[in-house]
Amino acid sequence: MKLIFIRHGDPDYVKDSLTVKGWREADILSERVKNWPVKEFYCSPLGRAKDTASLTLEKTGRTAETYEWLQEFYYRVIDEHTGEETIAWDFMPNYFCHNDALHDKDEWFKTPVMSSGNIEKHYRDVIKGMDDLLASHGYVRREDGVYAVKEHNDDNLVFFCHFGITALLTGYLTGVAAPSLWQGFFMAPTSITVLGSEERIPGEAAFRVQAFGDCRHLIEAGEPVSASGYFTDIFEG
Repeated sequence: MKLIFIRHGDPDYVKDSLTVKGWREADILSERVKNWPVKEFYCSPLGRAKDTASLTLEKTGRTAETYEWLQEFYYRVIDEHTGEETIAWDFMPNYFCHNDALHDKDEWFKTPVMSSGNIEKHYRDVIKGMDDLLASHGYVRREDGVYAVKEHNDDNLVFFCHFGITALLTGYLTGVAAPSLWQGFFMAPTSITVLGSEERIPGEAAFRVQAFGDCRHLIEAGEPVSASGYFTDIFEG
């Protein structure tokens, strides 16, 4: 099984849609995705993800199922130093790098800063949504984090969503604390992240990242990669 996560195009956050550039990116993306053998499409309920998906769905004659838990993980917490609200995945390096608990895959959502925004509940809602979906496709998560394969398949599942939620789910599926991905990785608009189920032992599966933030469709089309959500220049070599 392949889980293919696509971040929305360059965003217009005020309108919860796409910029003119974002629509160009979504069209270029759709030319890539339309040729994939996709079992199911899934989508965030937010406008920028739905708009990004719309061009692919139009070209393929397909529909996407919308899940609330695929919306951006936008929940806010209280900054321990300033007392002000901030997004749960936007910390300065001098705070994050020295807070060891935020690097712990089993404890990060229980830390005082995350508890200030009830992040554990939101996190568990998301991972339950993913595990319920995977179970419906024959992959059932065990307590040790391995997935029992009740019915093997080679299906491609495509998710149109967001950076924060993709990083959280990637961390959950691979055993990495979500803040480590939020703080240390970047997914450009319309970038593609692929996780495959490795089944080295019959009846058992573990997910492994095959591609992270792949933007070659933009580069090959001569469309600059957007730096939305990033704080330095993009390398496009």
